[in-house]
Amino acid sequence: MKPFTYQRAGSVEEAVAAVAAVPGARFIAGGTNLLDLMKLHIETPMHLVDVNRIGLDQITPTPAGGLRIGALVRNTELASDARVRRGYAVLSRAIVAGASGQLRNKATTAGNLLQRTRCPYFYETALPCNKRSPGSGCSAIGGQTRNHAILGASAHCIATHPSDMAVAMRALDAQVETANPDGQRRTIPIAALYAPPGDTPHRETTLLPGELITAVTLPAPLGGVHIYRKVRDRASYAFANVSMAFVAQREGGRMRPLRMAFGGLAHAPWRVEAAERLAGAAAGDIAEAVLQGARPTAQNAYKLPLVQRVLQAGLAQAQGEPA
Repeated sequence: MKPFTYQRAGSVEEAVAAVAAVPGARFIAGGTNLLDLMKLHIETPMHLVDVNRIGLDQITPTPAGGLRIGALVRNTELASDARVRRGYAVLSRAIVAGASGQLRNKATTAGNLLQRTRCPYFYETALPCNKRSPGSGCSAIGGQTRNHAILGASAHCIATHPSDMAVAMRALDAQVETANPDGQRRTIPIAALYAPPGDTPHRETTLLPGELITAVTLPAPLGGVHIYRKVRDRASYAFANVSMAFVAQREGGRMRPLRMAFGGLAHAPWRVEAAERLAGAAAGDIAEAVLQGARPTAQNAYKLPLVQRVLQAGLAQAQGEPA
């Protein structure tokens, strides 16, 4: 690692002020992604501000009947919370599908949402990567693209977002609460949290410099059947080729998708609300709506039929049939 200084913040205000005061400073909580990137010299912050003692570690009910999840709630705690398992089962299942038990014990809610891509070219510092070194080029384009994006990509980046939690949060219409160095607070719909790659793929979110996620809020429970399906190259500790957070409700003897969000397809959790309105449609028709505008390569075109198969399996599981 390169040398850096360290500071332990005692409040949200102190944390955001400390990061704003030092160019290149970063917040650190669980550190399950940041520390690995620092060891590889992909992230080289001059100053780390530890936010573990600023009190954002509670899950509380909201006046609207939902839940407010503190940014520092650990993944294990969130997945096992009785209120989450009862009203937001898709979120609990998505979290358990990710990483390992040891990492989930350490990783935080905000950190999970903000983890960086697992694109192998991003991690290989000898090769160009616009996320790591803006303007240097994208080695994935024209390279090995089996696990790369087929939706939402650009001529400058085709990386996917790795979070399972974010896919479920997108299906649930989560809202992200933040604090800014200027003392302002704001709420960002999770649909607006992730920035499309465009020609600035190193700007992965719409957070402002020094802005800190303080909580994630969920609306009142949707009800229905909650399913999280994840297709990956090995049974555990692997990122999704295609994943789906799926909430369905019975309508006229059939299961109708209420909410669907997909992982492994784009720079962010991918949700097409028009596809959710196709009540009673076949999985192929729903998949076609989800995949509108897809631009696969020869190596990742398998994701197109895989989306349909994941949808078929999800509908069958919701119906109580063998998936």
